[in-house]
Amino acid sequence: MTVDDSGSGTGDPASDGEPGRAAGSVADTAAARVDRTELHARVEEEEQDPVDAQDGRTDVHNGRADGRDSRTDVQHNRTGGQDGRTDQPGDESDDDPLALRLEQLILGAERRYTPFQAARSAGVSMELASRFWRAMGFADIGQAKALTEADVLALRRLAGLVEAGLLSEAMAVQVARSTGQTTARLAEWQIDSFLEGLTEPPEPGMTRTEVTYPLIELLLPELEEFLIYVWRRQLAAATGRVVQAADDEEMVDRRLAVGFADLVGFTRLTRRMEEEELGELVEAFETTAADLVAAHGGRLIKTLGDEVLYAADDAGVAAEIALRLIETMANDETMPELRVGIAFGTVTTRMGDVFGTTVNLASRLTSIAPKDAVLVDGAFAEELIRTGDAPASEAVAVEEAVAAEKEGEEPPAYRFGLQPMWQRAVRGLGVVEPWLMSRR
Repeated sequence: MTVDDSGSGTGDPASDGEPGRAAGSVADTAAARVDRTELHARVEEEEQDPVDAQDGRTDVHNGRADGRDSRTDVQHNRTGGQDGRTDQPGDESDDDPLALRLEQLILGAERRYTPFQAARSAGVSMELASRFWRAMGFADIGQAKALTEADVLALRRLAGLVEAGLLSEAMAVQVARSTGQTTARLAEWQIDSFLEGLTEPPEPGMTRTEVTYPLIELLLPELEEFLIYVWRRQLAAATGRVVQAADDEEMVDRRLAVGFADLVGFTRLTRRMEEEELGELVEAFETTAADLVAAHGGRLIKTLGDEVLYAADDAGVAAEIALRLIETMANDETMPELRVGIAFGTVTTRMGDVFGTTVNLASRLTSIAPKDAVLVDGAFAEELIRTGDAPASEAVAVEEAVAAEKEGEEPPAYRFGLQPMWQRAVRGLGVVEPWLMSRR
């Protein structure tokens, strides 16, 4: 068995086991995704003859070079198995049959290798294979036969990048870890929220379990293509930002504006609200923050329940995001107050996260900021003044307005105002002089 690396959707999506389903456009396919009549028909087909519904069915990755569209289901012909071999006793007997079928549907292949066999087939040491698997977030499984041809191919690819000198071994492990962490969160979200909402039984009396398999079968190819599209878009945007750096050193250690936005009194809310209500509030906050950050040209680094961390190359962009967040939350009666802290300076970026004194300072400023207010550090205030987004002081702004009026000219149009606050000792960072930022 081989696994093609060219992607999915290149062949005829018609299924040999489902006469009458012809190939169509992505739009036609997407329309079919929400056709509950078809979904119900799939469920009935599965219930009537689950073996026939599996045997001969076109793989969700139809068109791959391995020709798996006629592959045998793991539940079918268990004695002989694939390639005429006999399954090892106890390999899968304790697993839920539906879970096994879902696993094969999603992975596109049946369990075939132990970790040792997979590492040997990929031509890598067991030690390196274990490092890669753990980095991707997969638990140790001993020597159970639980891996597929795709696992072998993934090991072979990572090891090949190292052998070709394109990546160091440490970097390859980092690639595996960053990819695993990101996709693990995505998968959890899709199962907990997205899939749960879509698997409402189409008719009374049908269970979610009966709907899950045909629904995943319909959605999987489209979700895979969408994931690749978004990843390429994000990769292009990130690459564009990096190559604009002045020098190689700045590509890694860059000067950014870093902002934290924190919900006030969140701990008290957790004691008063039901879990479902609390979850809805957090989701609404994270969604609103993510939309505002993206819309105004910032980057959402991560969310921490009651807190979001974002970054921007431009101080004016970071300032606009902060004020928009506060204004939007203030207009929502269901949301608590918000406070924001922003700092500007050198930031180290690793695996999509940001580190350094600038990040720590932004976090500390958030903790001392008044409700529904934005505190910034001196470097951020200086950057706003330098770029003409804020006056050095209100007195200077008045003088400039008077001078412009005498000359018959328009006074400078400042977007933000800055008010110096009392110096404060900040834990771990010494004495800082924060500035209260507002909209003019």
